[in-house]
Order: sequence, then C-alpha cells, then structure tokens
Amino acid sequence: MGGGGRGSSSSSSSSSLPGRRQASGSLAAGPTAPGAMDRLGVTETFAGISLPGHLHTQESLQRASAFAFRPSDVLLVTYPKSGTTWMQEILTLIYSSGDPEPVKTVPNWARVPWLEHIYFEKVFQKKEGPRLITTHLPQQVLGTALRKAKPKVIYVARNPKDVAVSYYHFCRMAKFFPDPGSFDEFLHQFLDGTVHYGSWFEHVKGWLGCKDELRIFYITYEELHQDLEASVERLATFLGCPFHGDLADSIREHCSFASMSENTMVNGSLISQEIMDRSKSQFMRKGIIGDWRNHFSALQNTRFNEKYQQEMGGLHLQFQGLTD
Repeated sequence: MGGGGRGSSSSSSSSSLPGRRQASGSLAAGPTAPGAMDRLGVTETFAGISLPGHLHTQESLQRASAFAFRPSDVLLVTYPKSGTTWMQEILTLIYSSGDPEPVKTVPNWARVPWLEHIYFEKVFQKKEGPRLITTHLPQQVLGTALRKAKPKVIYVARNPKDVAVSYYHFCRMAKFFPDPGSFDEFLHQFLDGTVHYGSWFEHVKGWLGCKDELRIFYITYEELHQDLEASVERLATFLGCPFHGDLADSIREHCSFASMSENTMVNGSLISQEIMDRSKSQFMRKGIIGDWRNHFSALQNTRFNEKYQQEMGGLHLQFQGLTD
C-alpha cells in the first residue's frame, strides 16, 4: 500500500550521528514541541491506528509517510516496548566506532529520532552519509517511500507477552496515553489491536512480509539478551561497518540494562514528571525475558496463546519463553 492516507484528531481521555552537544535547552527538556503539553489528552488517528497527539500531528504523520529516504539511511523499526532504546544505543556505538561520547551527551531522541514525531525536523541533521532514524509506524505507511530508495531497515521484535506487560506499565506512567485500566482490560485491547500504535500482530506481519524486498535485518530482543556481542557483530556486517574489540568492549559497557538505567540520555529522566509519572513506573523498568509470567493468569495465557496461533501460526517465529 501507499503511505499515510487520511487521518483525524480527537480529544481523548482515554548520521551520521547528530552533533555531539551537551544535553541542554530544548534537548534536555525532552522530545516535545510548542503546544505539545496542551495535547496530552489528544489522540491522532492515522492509517487506521491511534497515536498519542502529544508526539504526533496529522502534519508530522503525513510528512513521515512521504519522507525522502536515501539508500545510505538506517531505519530502526519496532513496535513499542520491543527494545527500541537498546537498539538506538547499539546503533549509536556502531556508528561512533565505540566512542561513548554521543551516548553520554546526546539524548537518544536526538541521535536516532522518531521519523513521525512532531520534533523530528528540529533535531534531524541532514548530513551526508548514514542517517539514523527510528519509527513505530506500520509498514503500510512507509512502504512506498522505502521502496523508492531501499535504505537499510532493522526490525526488532520481542515476545509479545512481554511487550504487553511492558506496554501496560508504560501506559500507566506516560500521560500521553489513555488510562490503561486494569492489566486484564489492557490485555483485551492489546489482543484486539485497539491500543495506541495498533495491533502487534499486524505490525510484525506487515514488516516481515516485505523482509526480502526491503532488505530488512530481523532480530529479536531475546537474541540480543542471549548473545549481545554475536548479535551486534551480525548487525555490523549487515550495515557494512567494522566490528572490532573496542566496539565490542564499548557495547558490553554501555548497552547493559544497568548502564542504560543510569544514563540520563536514555533513562527517561530528562522528560518532565508532568509527562511521564515515574511514581507509577520507571521508563527503564526491568529489561528481562519472561516477566509476563508475573502478570498473566492461566486464563489470560490461554487466551493469548489462542490469539497468537490464530494470527501468527504460519510464520514459525521463535520467541524465547513464549509458550513455556
């Protein structure tokens, strides 16, 4: 399908690397734009999915759908809570050859900005060479633009049960999402695909359905956990970047959950408490595999397994801990 399509707004309760600037001024304030605080309760509808108006407008979404990619661009694609921040750190270090200065001094939303967000054009640097970009948008929105230039696309997927749990806690803390209610209520919406950003199942199927055509590098959150160094070496090969000892050391040091949890450039602490209420949950919460077992009842697990089999049974994807 082509990009974008018509959307609507409604009020709802419900690089190369960028320059190595210290986090100050607008960067330290968080990924916002003028008037964004007035849009905390706004929901945008675009290409059939709901999106938080605090971060998106019809203009920003239309602009994203028609973005002029270059073959040298690197696009990180994820469904929310699937390892986005982790991969942003990894990509930053790959393209800095292991130099940790960018991850220590520039917020992740400025280093690898979200294409569809309101602030994108403010922080995006139109340089020659690889430009690092992030998106949560579904394939049908970006497919046409990507086919024109064939940039390198990285898709990170995660065990959807863990995604649902992490997403639930994120919606509890982030005030630009509707109140998720109880976990059971949220899980119903997640399985129905009516949460913000739409269906996890459709997102994964949409992107992996054009894996060969768009030369997508597919990796799972679980693979990164199991063997980070080997995963990064495979990724560096895909990107045509050298993988060496200094890079491996830097990845181990700066891409651990403990390190990122302490790094103000990625741990959410630069974002106002008015936007993300850290008394309800932390942005960097656990970073583990299998936390769904601490949340799912037996009935919820059965219902989820049935839905997964119905939607994904023919794809033979492997997610550690999905069924055991």
